[in-house]
Amino acid sequence: MNSRQRILAALNHQPVDRVPVDLGGTRQSGISVFAYARLREQLGLDPTILPRVFDTYQLLAEIEPEVLERFGSDTVPLNRRCVAFGVANDAWRTMRLRNLQVEVPRDFAPEEVNGELVLKRAGTVIAHMPANGFYFDRCELYPGATHPDLGNWRAPRLGQLDLDHFERESRRLADETDKAVIVALGPPYELFNGIGQGGFEDWMCTFATEDEYVEQLYRELVDAWIENLSALHKAVGDRVHVLQFCDDLGTQAAPFLSVDMFRDKLFPAYKRGLDWVHRNTDWKVLFHSDGAIAPLIPSLIEMGVDALNPVQSSCPGMEIAALKRDFGDRLAFWGASVDPQHTLAVADTTTVTDQALSSLNDADSINGGHVYASIHNIQADVAAENIVTLFDAVQIFNHGKTHA
Repeated sequence: MNSRQRILAALNHQPVDRVPVDLGGTRQSGISVFAYARLREQLGLDPTILPRVFDTYQLLAEIEPEVLERFGSDTVPLNRRCVAFGVANDAWRTMRLRNLQVEVPRDFAPEEVNGELVLKRAGTVIAHMPANGFYFDRCELYPGATHPDLGNWRAPRLGQLDLDHFERESRRLADETDKAVIVALGPPYELFNGIGQGGFEDWMCTFATEDEYVEQLYRELVDAWIENLSALHKAVGDRVHVLQFCDDLGTQAAPFLSVDMFRDKLFPAYKRGLDWVHRNTDWKVLFHSDGAIAPLIPSLIEMGVDALNPVQSSCPGMEIAALKRDFGDRLAFWGASVDPQHTLAVADTTTVTDQALSSLNDADSINGGHVYASIHNIQADVAAENIVTLFDAVQIFNHGKTHA
Protein backbone atom coordinates (compact mmCIF):
# COMPACT_ATOMS: atom_id res chain seq x y z
CA MET A 1 0.00 0.00 0.00
CA ASN A 2 1.09 3.55 -0.59
CA SER A 3 0.07 6.34 1.78
CA ARG A 4 -3.01 7.35 -0.19
CA GLN A 5 -4.30 3.79 -0.35
CA ARG A 6 -3.58 3.28 3.35
CA ILE A 7 -5.58 6.32 4.48
CA LEU A 8 -8.52 5.48 2.21
CA ALA A 9 -8.52 1.85 3.34
CA ALA A 10 -8.64 2.94 6.97
CA LEU A 11 -11.51 5.33 6.23
CA ASN A 12 -13.32 2.50 4.44
CA HIS A 13 -12.88 0.26 7.50
CA GLN A 14 -10.57 -2.11 5.64
CA PRO A 15 -7.39 -3.75 7.02
CA VAL A 16 -4.14 -1.87 6.40
CA ASP A 17 -0.54 -3.02 6.02
CA ARG A 18 0.51 -0.66 8.81
CA VAL A 19 -1.21 1.96 10.92
CA PRO A 20 -1.86 5.10 8.86
CA VAL A 21 -0.37 8.25 10.39
CA ASP A 22 -1.26 11.92 10.09
CA LEU A 23 1.34 14.51 11.03
CA GLY A 24 0.44 18.00 9.90
CA GLY A 25 -2.21 17.02 7.37
CA THR A 26 -4.57 19.46 9.05
CA ARG A 27 -4.29 22.63 11.12
CA GLN A 28 -5.38 20.51 14.09
CA SER A 29 -2.71 17.80 13.78
CA GLY A 30 0.41 19.91 13.43
CA ILE A 31 3.18 21.27 15.67
CA SER A 32 3.79 24.63 17.28
CA VAL A 33 6.83 26.24 15.68
CA PHE A 34 8.48 26.48 19.11
CA ALA A 35 8.24 22.71 19.62
CA TYR A 36 9.15 22.09 15.98
CA ALA A 37 12.41 24.04 16.31
CA ARG A 38 13.47 21.75 19.16
CA LEU A 39 12.35 18.69 17.19
CA ARG A 40 14.52 19.73 14.21
CA GLU A 41 17.48 20.00 16.55
CA GLN A 42 16.71 16.60 18.09
CA LEU A 43 16.59 15.05 14.61
CA GLY A 44 19.85 16.68 13.55
CA LEU A 45 18.39 18.68 10.69
CA ASP A 46 20.27 21.55 9.07
CA PRO A 47 20.41 24.34 11.70
CA THR A 48 20.86 27.03 9.04
CA ILE A 49 17.33 26.42 7.75
CA LEU A 50 14.80 28.45 9.70
CA PRO A 51 11.48 26.88 10.69
CA ARG A 52 8.63 28.35 8.68
CA VAL A 53 5.32 29.48 10.20
CA PHE A 54 2.54 28.76 7.71
CA ASP A 55 -0.31 29.38 10.19
CA THR A 56 0.28 32.75 11.82
CA TYR A 57 -2.79 32.40 14.05
CA GLN A 58 -1.71 29.22 15.86
CA LEU A 59 1.98 29.68 14.96
CA LEU A 60 2.15 26.22 13.40
CA ALA A 61 5.27 25.07 11.61
CA GLU A 62 5.42 23.93 8.03
CA ILE A 63 6.62 20.35 8.43
CA GLU A 64 9.44 19.45 6.07
CA PRO A 65 9.27 16.32 3.87
CA GLU A 66 12.17 14.63 5.68
CA VAL A 67 10.30 14.94 8.99
CA LEU A 68 7.12 13.52 7.44
CA GLU A 69 9.12 10.57 6.11
CA ARG A 70 10.94 10.07 9.43
CA PHE A 71 7.62 9.58 11.21
CA GLY A 72 5.79 7.78 8.41
CA SER A 73 3.10 10.39 7.83
CA ASP A 74 0.58 9.44 5.15
CA THR A 75 -1.00 12.88 4.66
CA VAL A 76 -0.31 16.30 3.23
CA PRO A 77 -2.45 19.43 3.53
CA LEU A 78 -3.80 21.44 0.65
CA ASN A 79 -3.78 24.73 2.53
CA ARG A 80 -5.53 27.93 1.55
CA ARG A 81 -3.56 30.65 -0.19
CA CYS A 82 -4.27 32.86 2.84
CA VAL A 83 -4.17 30.55 5.84
CA ALA A 84 -4.75 33.16 8.54
CA PHE A 85 -5.73 36.82 8.89
CA GLY A 86 -6.13 37.22 5.11
CA VAL A 87 -2.34 37.21 4.62
CA ALA A 88 -1.11 35.31 1.56
CA ASN A 89 1.54 32.63 2.02
CA ASP A 90 3.23 33.48 -1.28
CA ALA A 91 6.48 35.09 -0.09
CA TRP A 92 8.48 34.88 3.11
CA ARG A 93 10.60 36.98 5.43
CA THR A 94 12.49 36.39 8.68
CA MET A 95 11.07 37.42 12.04
CA ARG A 96 11.92 36.85 15.70
CA LEU A 97 9.15 35.29 17.76
CA ARG A 98 10.16 35.47 21.39
CA ASN A 99 13.66 33.95 21.29
CA LEU A 100 13.20 32.09 18.01
CA GLN A 101 14.14 33.20 14.51
CA VAL A 102 11.56 31.98 11.98
CA GLU A 103 10.17 32.61 8.52
CA VAL A 104 6.69 34.13 8.26
CA PRO A 105 4.56 35.32 5.32
CA ARG A 106 5.98 38.55 3.93
CA ASP A 107 2.91 40.66 4.67
CA PHE A 108 2.43 39.38 8.22
CA ALA A 109 3.52 42.46 10.17
CA PRO A 110 2.34 42.65 13.79
CA GLU A 111 3.41 45.62 15.90
CA GLU A 112 5.09 45.24 19.27
CA VAL A 113 3.18 47.11 21.99
CA ASN A 114 4.34 46.82 25.63
CA GLY A 115 5.85 43.42 24.91
CA GLU A 116 2.75 42.11 23.12
CA LEU A 117 2.44 41.53 19.38
CA VAL A 118 -0.60 43.30 17.95
CA LEU A 119 -1.99 42.70 14.46
CA LYS A 120 -4.18 45.36 12.86
CA ARG A 121 -6.34 45.60 9.76
CA ALA A 122 -7.30 49.09 8.57
CA GLY A 123 -6.24 50.43 11.96
CA THR A 124 -8.40 47.99 13.96
CA VAL A 125 -6.80 45.38 16.19
CA ILE A 126 -7.80 41.93 14.94
CA ALA A 127 -5.39 39.76 16.99
CA HIS A 128 -2.76 39.97 19.68
CA MET A 129 -0.23 37.68 21.31
CA PRO A 130 0.69 38.28 24.97
CA ALA A 131 4.34 38.79 25.83
CA ASN A 132 4.54 35.26 27.22
CA GLY A 133 2.22 33.73 24.62
CA PHE A 134 2.73 31.04 22.01
CA TYR A 135 -0.11 31.91 19.63
CA PHE A 136 -2.41 34.80 18.76
CA ASP A 137 -5.82 35.50 20.23
CA ARG A 138 -8.41 36.72 17.72
CA CYS A 139 -10.22 39.98 18.40
CA GLU A 140 -12.14 40.50 15.17
CA LEU A 141 -15.93 40.18 15.18
CA TYR A 142 -17.62 37.42 13.19
CA PRO A 143 -21.24 37.46 11.96
CA GLY A 144 -22.68 35.81 15.06
CA ALA A 145 -21.35 38.73 17.06
CA THR A 146 -22.17 41.50 14.57
CA HIS A 147 -25.71 40.26 13.81
CA PRO A 148 -25.67 41.42 10.16
CA ASP A 149 -28.73 42.51 8.23
CA LEU A 150 -29.39 39.39 6.18
CA GLY A 151 -31.19 41.40 3.52
CA ASN A 152 -27.87 42.96 2.54
CA TRP A 153 -25.11 40.71 3.90
CA ARG A 154 -23.51 37.87 1.95
CA ALA A 155 -21.04 35.29 3.20
CA PRO A 156 -17.63 35.26 1.47
CA ARG A 157 -17.10 33.18 -1.65
CA LEU A 158 -13.80 31.82 -2.96
CA GLY A 159 -12.09 34.15 -5.39
CA GLN A 160 -10.25 33.23 -8.56
CA LEU A 161 -6.82 33.65 -6.92
CA ASP A 162 -7.83 31.09 -4.31
CA LEU A 163 -9.16 28.65 -6.90
CA ASP A 164 -6.06 29.01 -9.07
CA HIS A 165 -3.96 28.28 -5.99
CA PHE A 166 -5.99 25.17 -5.13
CA GLU A 167 -5.73 23.91 -8.71
CA ARG A 168 -1.98 24.47 -8.91
CA GLU A 169 -1.15 23.09 -5.46
CA SER A 170 -3.37 20.02 -5.83
CA ARG A 171 -1.53 19.12 -9.04
CA ARG A 172 1.82 19.57 -7.35
CA LEU A 173 0.85 17.38 -4.40
CA ALA A 174 -0.60 14.71 -6.67
CA ASP A 175 2.50 14.67 -8.85
CA GLU A 176 5.15 14.90 -6.14
CA THR A 177 3.69 12.70 -3.39
CA ASP A 178 1.74 9.49 -2.93
CA LYS A 179 0.05 10.84 0.19
CA ALA A 180 -3.60 11.47 0.92
CA VAL A 181 -4.39 15.13 0.27
CA ILE A 182 -6.59 16.89 2.83
CA VAL A 183 -8.35 20.16 2.11
CA ALA A 184 -10.16 22.16 4.78
CA LEU A 185 -13.32 23.89 3.57
CA GLY A 186 -16.28 24.23 5.86
CA PRO A 187 -18.96 26.90 5.81
CA PRO A 188 -17.41 30.38 5.71
CA TYR A 189 -17.78 30.45 9.52
CA GLU A 190 -18.19 27.48 11.85
CA LEU A 191 -21.94 27.29 12.31
CA PHE A 192 -21.92 26.91 16.09
CA ASN A 193 -18.68 28.03 17.72
CA GLY A 194 -16.51 29.98 15.31
CA ILE A 195 -19.28 32.24 14.06
CA GLY A 196 -19.46 33.83 17.51
CA GLN A 197 -15.85 35.03 17.44
CA GLY A 198 -15.57 38.38 19.21
CA GLY A 199 -18.90 38.02 21.01
CA PHE A 200 -19.73 34.38 21.77
CA GLU A 201 -22.19 35.21 24.57
CA ASP A 202 -24.21 37.49 22.27
CA TRP A 203 -24.20 34.82 19.57
CA MET A 204 -25.41 32.17 22.04
CA CYS A 205 -28.39 34.40 22.90
CA THR A 206 -29.14 34.80 19.19
CA PHE A 207 -28.67 31.08 18.56
CA ALA A 208 -31.02 30.11 21.37
CA THR A 209 -33.79 32.68 20.89
CA GLU A 210 -33.92 33.92 17.26
CA ASP A 211 -34.91 30.78 15.38
CA GLU A 212 -35.98 32.47 12.16
CA TYR A 213 -32.87 34.67 12.01
CA VAL A 214 -30.55 31.72 12.66
CA GLU A 215 -32.27 29.66 9.97
CA GLN A 216 -31.84 32.50 7.46
CA LEU A 217 -28.22 33.00 8.47
CA TYR A 218 -27.50 29.29 8.06
CA ARG A 219 -29.21 29.25 4.68
CA GLU A 220 -26.84 31.96 3.44
CA LEU A 221 -23.78 30.29 4.98
CA VAL A 222 -24.58 26.87 3.52
CA ASP A 223 -25.44 28.39 0.14
CA ALA A 224 -21.96 29.94 0.18
CA TRP A 225 -20.43 26.64 1.34
CA ILE A 226 -22.00 24.68 -1.50
CA GLU A 227 -20.95 27.30 -4.07
CA ASN A 228 -17.42 27.16 -2.67
CA LEU A 229 -17.41 23.36 -2.64
CA SER A 230 -18.57 23.23 -6.24
CA ALA A 231 -15.89 25.68 -7.34
CA LEU A 232 -13.24 23.84 -5.34
CA HIS A 233 -14.23 20.49 -6.84
CA LYS A 234 -13.94 21.91 -10.35
CA ALA A 235 -10.44 23.13 -9.45
CA VAL A 236 -9.06 19.99 -7.76
CA GLY A 237 -11.29 17.04 -8.71
CA ASP A 238 -10.06 13.69 -7.45
CA ARG A 239 -6.64 15.09 -6.53
CA VAL A 240 -8.17 15.70 -3.08
CA HIS A 241 -9.08 12.69 -0.97
CA VAL A 242 -10.33 14.10 2.33
CA LEU A 243 -12.48 17.17 2.99
CA GLN A 244 -12.12 18.52 6.52
CA PHE A 245 -14.36 20.92 8.36
CA CYS A 246 -14.35 22.06 11.99
CA ASP A 247 -16.68 23.19 14.72
CA ASP A 248 -16.14 22.96 18.48
CA LEU A 249 -19.19 21.28 19.95
CA GLY A 250 -17.81 20.01 23.24
CA THR A 251 -16.43 21.13 26.57
CA GLN A 252 -14.07 18.92 28.58
CA ALA A 253 -17.06 17.35 30.33
CA ALA A 254 -20.04 17.36 27.94
CA PRO A 255 -21.37 18.79 24.69
CA PHE A 256 -21.96 22.56 24.57
CA LEU A 257 -25.56 21.95 23.52
CA SER A 258 -28.19 19.25 23.84
CA VAL A 259 -28.69 16.58 21.23
CA ASP A 260 -32.16 17.98 20.53
CA MET A 261 -30.84 21.49 19.95
CA PHE A 262 -28.05 20.15 17.75
CA ARG A 263 -30.51 18.19 15.63
CA ASP A 264 -33.01 21.03 15.45
CA LYS A 265 -30.61 23.82 14.47
CA LEU A 266 -27.21 22.59 13.28
CA PHE A 267 -27.91 19.16 11.83
CA PRO A 268 -30.07 20.25 8.85
CA ALA A 269 -27.61 22.94 7.79
CA TYR A 270 -24.51 20.80 7.96
CA LYS A 271 -26.30 17.84 6.38
CA ARG A 272 -27.30 19.94 3.36
CA GLY A 273 -23.66 20.73 2.66
CA LEU A 274 -22.42 17.18 3.29
CA ASP A 275 -25.19 15.71 1.12
CA TRP A 276 -23.77 17.80 -1.72
CA VAL A 277 -20.27 16.44 -1.03
CA HIS A 278 -21.37 12.81 -1.04
CA ARG A 279 -23.54 13.23 -4.13
CA ASN A 280 -20.94 15.04 -6.19
CA THR A 281 -17.49 13.88 -5.05
CA ASP A 282 -15.55 10.86 -3.84
CA TRP A 283 -14.10 12.84 -0.95
CA LYS A 284 -14.18 11.41 2.54
CA VAL A 285 -15.46 13.84 5.19
CA LEU A 286 -13.33 14.46 8.28
CA PHE A 287 -14.92 16.46 11.10
CA HIS A 288 -12.90 18.12 13.86
CA SER A 289 -14.38 18.87 17.26
CA ASP A 290 -12.63 18.77 20.60
CA GLY A 291 -14.19 17.70 23.84
CA ALA A 292 -16.75 15.26 25.15
CA ILE A 293 -19.12 14.93 22.20
CA ALA A 294 -20.08 11.24 22.41
CA PRO A 295 -23.85 11.96 22.68
CA LEU A 296 -23.67 13.75 19.32
CA ILE A 297 -21.84 11.00 17.43
CA PRO A 298 -24.93 9.16 16.09
CA SER A 299 -26.14 12.46 14.64
CA LEU A 300 -22.73 13.22 13.15
CA ILE A 301 -22.77 9.86 11.37
CA GLU A 302 -26.28 10.48 10.05
CA MET A 303 -25.18 13.98 9.00
CA GLY A 304 -22.54 12.51 6.66
CA VAL A 305 -19.31 12.51 8.67
CA ASP A 306 -16.92 9.68 7.74
CA ALA A 307 -14.19 10.28 10.33
CA LEU A 308 -13.96 12.14 13.64
CA ASN A 309 -10.94 14.08 14.91
CA PRO A 310 -9.19 14.46 17.37
CA VAL A 311 -10.99 11.96 19.65
CA GLN A 312 -10.04 13.60 22.95
CA SER A 313 -9.90 10.31 24.81
CA SER A 314 -9.36 11.87 28.24
CA CYS A 315 -12.90 13.30 28.13
CA PRO A 316 -15.93 11.37 29.44
CA GLY A 317 -17.37 8.98 26.86
CA MET A 318 -14.49 9.44 24.42
CA GLU A 319 -12.53 6.28 25.23
CA ILE A 320 -11.45 4.83 21.89
CA ALA A 321 -12.25 1.19 22.70
CA ALA A 322 -15.87 2.06 23.51
CA LEU A 323 -16.19 4.33 20.48
CA LYS A 324 -14.87 1.63 18.15
CA ARG A 325 -17.23 -0.90 19.72
CA ASP A 326 -20.30 1.30 19.41
CA PHE A 327 -19.62 3.17 16.15
CA GLY A 328 -16.60 1.58 14.49
CA ASP A 329 -18.59 0.04 11.63
CA ARG A 330 -19.92 3.48 10.61
CA LEU A 331 -17.31 6.02 11.69
CA ALA A 332 -13.52 6.14 11.52
CA PHE A 333 -11.50 7.78 14.28
CA TRP A 334 -8.61 10.13 13.57
CA GLY A 335 -6.37 10.86 16.55
CA ALA A 336 -6.97 9.07 19.87
CA SER A 337 -3.29 8.71 20.68
CA VAL A 338 -1.86 10.28 23.85
CA ASP A 339 -3.46 12.74 26.28
CA PRO A 340 -1.96 16.06 25.13
CA GLN A 341 -2.71 18.08 28.26
CA HIS A 342 -0.94 15.79 30.70
CA THR A 343 0.90 12.74 29.35
CA LEU A 344 2.44 14.26 26.23
CA ALA A 345 3.19 17.57 27.92
CA VAL A 346 4.77 16.38 31.16
CA ALA A 347 5.24 12.60 31.31
CA ASP A 348 8.42 10.65 30.58
CA THR A 349 8.94 8.78 27.32
CA THR A 350 8.07 5.40 28.85
CA THR A 351 4.65 6.66 29.89
CA VAL A 352 4.08 8.22 26.46
CA THR A 353 4.95 4.91 24.78
CA ASP A 354 2.71 2.91 27.09
CA GLN A 355 -0.30 5.17 26.55
CA ALA A 356 0.24 5.27 22.79
CA LEU A 357 0.47 1.48 22.50
CA SER A 358 -2.61 1.05 24.68
CA SER A 359 -4.55 3.45 22.44
CA LEU A 360 -3.40 1.69 19.28
CA ASN A 361 -4.52 -1.66 20.67
CA ASP A 362 -7.86 -0.26 21.84
CA ALA A 363 -8.45 1.27 18.41
CA ASP A 364 -7.74 -2.07 16.70
CA SER A 365 -5.69 0.13 14.39
CA ILE A 366 -4.40 -2.46 11.93
CA ASN A 367 -7.94 -3.57 11.02
CA GLY A 368 -9.05 -0.19 9.74
CA GLY A 369 -11.16 2.62 11.02
CA HIS A 370 -8.31 4.47 12.71
CA VAL A 371 -5.76 7.09 11.64
CA TYR A 372 -3.11 7.77 14.27
CA ALA A 373 -2.41 11.43 15.03
CA SER A 374 -1.73 13.71 17.94
CA ILE A 375 -4.82 14.82 19.83
CA HIS A 376 -4.91 18.35 18.39
CA ASN A 377 -1.72 20.27 17.62
CA ILE A 378 1.45 19.49 19.56
CA GLN A 379 1.87 22.47 21.85
CA ALA A 380 4.88 24.74 22.30
CA ASP A 381 6.05 23.24 25.60
CA VAL A 382 6.17 19.57 24.52
CA ALA A 383 9.68 18.11 24.68
CA ALA A 384 11.22 16.89 21.42
CA GLU A 385 11.84 13.46 23.01
CA ASN A 386 8.11 13.04 23.64
CA ILE A 387 7.23 14.02 20.06
CA VAL A 388 9.66 11.42 18.73
CA THR A 389 8.26 8.86 21.16
CA LEU A 390 4.66 9.67 20.19
CA PHE A 391 5.26 8.66 16.58
CA ASP A 392 7.87 5.96 17.15
CA ALA A 393 5.24 4.11 19.18
CA VAL A 394 3.45 3.39 15.90
CA GLN A 395 6.53 1.65 14.54
CA ILE A 396 6.75 -0.45 17.72
CA PHE A 397 3.08 -1.35 17.35
CA ASN A 398 3.45 -2.22 13.66
CA HIS A 399 6.52 -4.36 14.35
CA GLY A 400 4.64 -6.26 17.04
CA LYS A 401 1.68 -6.92 14.73
CA THR A 402 3.75 -8.07 11.77
CA HIS A 403 5.85 -10.38 13.97
CA ALA A 404 3.01 -11.70 16.09
